[in-house]
This record gives sequence, C-alpha cells and structure tokens, in this order.
Amino acid sequence: MKAMLLFRTRIPYSDASFAELVLWQLPKPLAGSRHGFKYRLAYVVRGECIVRYDNEVGKGDHRHFGGVERAYRFTTPEQLVADFQRDIARWDSENRNT
Repeated sequence: MKAMLLFRTRIPYSDASFAELVLWQLPKPLAGSRHGFKYRLAYVVRGECIVRYDNEVGKGDHRHFGGVERAYRFTTPEQLVADFQRDIARWDSENRNT
C-alpha cells in the first residue's frame, strides 16, 4: 500500500483566521509513532500558527498551543480532529479580546 491522502482542507474561521487539516494513511508507522497516520493540523490567526497538531518523523505525536509544545496521545483520526477543534474553541474563548 502507498501513502493515501485521506483529507486536505482549509477552513476559514474569519477574515483573520483559518484552519488547515491534512491527514495521510501510511503503509507503516512513522518513526516515533505507533499508528499508520501522518498528520498536520494548524490553526492560524493573523499569520501566526496558534494551535498545531503534528507527528514529525522521529519526534512522534505532539501538539502546540500558543508557545507551548507537549506530547499528544493519538487514538483515532476522529478524536484528533475533535481535540484540535476543542483547542481552537479554547484559544478563541481565552483570546476574544485580542
């Protein structure tokens, strides 16, 4: 099996913000991951990436929220998107006056 693109989409949230979601299914896990997916989900506000979930080769699954990077426990693509959307809502709620 070759790598298969499952989705690539860009979702506008406002004139100043958007999310970009990319998910691939892989024939075997990346180094540092235990699952067969490669992903990059980013929420960008005024040109700055505020929230990002990704799994780089050798680095494994992790998320960025504001300026903080932490490990992320990947379970399913559906949960990944739900967690990402939850973090977008949290960021927007905590930063609505900026």
